Amino acid sequence: MSNIAVLIPCYNEECTIEKVVTDWKRELPEALIYVYDNNSTDRTVEFAERAGAIVRHEYMQGKGNVVRRMFREINADCYILIDGDDTYPAEFGPEMVRKVLEEQSDMVVGDRLSSTYFDENKRPFHNLGNSLVRGTINRLFKSNIRDIMTGYRAFSYQFVKTFPVLSKGFEIETEMSIHAVDKNMKVDNVIIEYRDRPEGSESKLNTYSDGFKVLKTIMKLYKDYKPFGFFGMLSLLLLLVAVVAFVPVFITYLKTGLVPNFPTLVVSGFTALAALQSFFAGLILSTLVQKNKQDFEFKLQLVQKGELYNGNK
Repeated sequence: MSNIAVLIPCYNEECTIEKVVTDWKRELPEALIYVYDNNSTDRTVEFAERAGAIVRHEYMQGKGNVVRRMFREINADCYILIDGDDTYPAEFGPEMVRKVLEEQSDMVVGDRLSSTYFDENKRPFHNLGNSLVRGTINRLFKSNIRDIMTGYRAFSYQFVKTFPVLSKGFEIETEMSIHAVDKNMKVDNVIIEYRDRPEGSESKLNTYSDGFKVLKTIMKLYKDYKPFGFFGMLSLLLLLVAVVAFVPVFITYLKTGLVPNFPTLVVSGFTALAALQSFFAGLILSTLVQKNKQDFEFKLQLVQKGELYNGNK
């Protein structure tokens, strides 16, 4: 097992990939640099190989698909995940590696939002979106991750080998963050400098469509990881609708002894039943989630034993 692996997913990054690989070879000369090409149509592969990177391919389009491939194929004690667009300086890598190897961090987040991101990034809706996603996740999951969407992270072996990659595209960063928080993994933040893409390099992120996917992923993962909170809120909403519909009918009945709006009464009754059903669904699913967490802890022990065994061979 190699000690450190630098993983660079790439799609049409010929303008920057050679510099990125060279910077990382300078900062972490002991690391193996992997560039995973995702169907590039330019000279990304040629320039990456010329810089000395190990080039591999993922033919299913999307960053999530590339990350899945990298995590399955590469074994290391510490992983650095970095974009190939030269927006993240390599000089912060050694500190992030140190936190994984010496302080036993499972995920180290390269925090752009606490430094130069809002000044360097020229896309205002990206700034708003990053702040919105960060605030939403930290409130829903009671976490303190300072940059949810950053593409600059370091991981432990245990994180990589137990992380189930479900996202296909740029939602992968959100999925990583929520997984780490939900599974009580050690998460650290390192403030990094961010620089905007150089001239000639184009972002693959669509502000609106990818932003919508990220918000959709947050809600989906909240339902999966916090089912009692999700279905509890749904139950409360349905109960409120049932009460609003029932109260006028009940007041009329008290005054006249009649129920002139009988269909409204029926609707309120069925809505109240739906609220009750949603409550118990959340209760049952939260028990299953708790069991899943217990199984995950057992899986972590197996991964740790396997790592120690491989290290002693």
